Amino acid sequence: MKSLLLVIALCGALGYALPIGTDELISDKDMAFAKKYVENYYPDSENTPALRSKMSDTAIAAAKIQEMQRFFGLQVTGKVDANTLEVMRKPRCGIPDVGKFSTFEGSPKWTKKTLTYSIQNYTPDMHPAYVEEAIEKAWKVWSEVTPLTFTRVYDDSADILISFVAGYHGDSSPFNGPGNELAHAFRPGDRPLSGDAHFNEDETWSKDLTGTNLFIVAAHEFGHSLGLDHSNVLGALMFPHYQPTELSTFRLHQDDIVGIQYLYGPPSSATEAPSPDLCDPQQTFDAVSTLRGETLFFKNSTMWRKTSWEKSIMKRQIDEFWPALTRGIDAAYEEEDTVYLFKGHKYWASEGNIIKPGFPKKIHSLGFPKAVRNIDAAVHDERTKKTLFFSGYKYWSYDEAKRFMEKGYPRKIAADFPEVGSKVDAALQLDGHLYLFSGSKQYEFDSKSKKFLGMKNSNSWFGCK
Repeated sequence: MKSLLLVIALCGALGYALPIGTDELISDKDMAFAKKYVENYYPDSENTPALRSKMSDTAIAAAKIQEMQRFFGLQVTGKVDANTLEVMRKPRCGIPDVGKFSTFEGSPKWTKKTLTYSIQNYTPDMHPAYVEEAIEKAWKVWSEVTPLTFTRVYDDSADILISFVAGYHGDSSPFNGPGNELAHAFRPGDRPLSGDAHFNEDETWSKDLTGTNLFIVAAHEFGHSLGLDHSNVLGALMFPHYQPTELSTFRLHQDDIVGIQYLYGPPSSATEAPSPDLCDPQQTFDAVSTLRGETLFFKNSTMWRKTSWEKSIMKRQIDEFWPALTRGIDAAYEEEDTVYLFKGHKYWASEGNIIKPGFPKKIHSLGFPKAVRNIDAAVHDERTKKTLFFSGYKYWSYDEAKRFMEKGYPRKIAADFPEVGSKVDAALQLDGHLYLFSGSKQYEFDSKSKKFLGMKNSNSWFGCK
């Protein structure tokens, strides 16, 4: 029977260095609870039978209390006091505790470097797009420090199945309501269940810290899915308790890195550098857009994802995110967390990678004349709430608030952006600057004054030499 990895649990920041009280009265109920606690989380080792012949039950119990106190950084007394009980009562993981990074017995791991996962269902607490974003980001925590890659698939053929469930759910380890067991995962091995991760639907899941943060919990559970056991290093991701962390400053602890690289080794150097095709000086792009803090670059069926906080560039097939767009896109832009994707005479609205109901629609519903057959580029100005559309040698301005094309358009591209000429392939607005891509060059303008600021290669964003 495979070892089921039970939960990381809601506990917040624990005060582990509290002074030991004196003259404390511990009830029989509390003593029974403490006894059960150490039996569950500090079970007998191989040496216990020999110890039992030399030690009384009281001495053995004291030794286990000491072990627990050492693990959590409490004063080691071997006695059940109020502070020890306080830590014991914190919601926690259901598997025994270990020291520093640890793998499961026998160090099970995946024998391949490319793993697939499938999201079986969604929690109603979060928009599906945010669920997918949190899960993808959680996998990235581990892919950045190993040679492993994680690809989403949309059926049960995946190596790892991810689901939101409550109570009894068919794996002999039921959840018991909110505020205790948050999630559990299975170690690597043969199916069924190997690597699978279950999230307790009775919890209130969130994309931030207003509830139980899905990213933090998922990243911990996926460590189990890959073969890591718990660590006793406070601050490590694999510490048994849930540790709310400011997401913008999240970094994988060195203890976690040492553990996962013990199993799979470090990442190959190739993952740190842009791919040769991306650094071709003649590289062009079909579309460029922002999406929730990332910048997306599209070319044919490929998409590159770049963030300001990471060095590596993630390369993906577009249809991994948007299966309907198997042959790439012509233009894209983001407006209030919705990305609009254009292909031919149709366009799609998507939150994350979830296409909104009612799409695709025809581009002419936006007010384009029938003579316009496709959109070459699009860019949204969050300050003015206007979107510029480029097609052929002309461009239009669309008022997103009023939902109509502005008067006085279309205008000639060459008249307002003479440095570019008469053709725009892709467009991007970022940090008050407007970038128009034409061929292998990008032209930078002040987004407010439209003053020309300079020209670079289109792939200068990637540190290409």
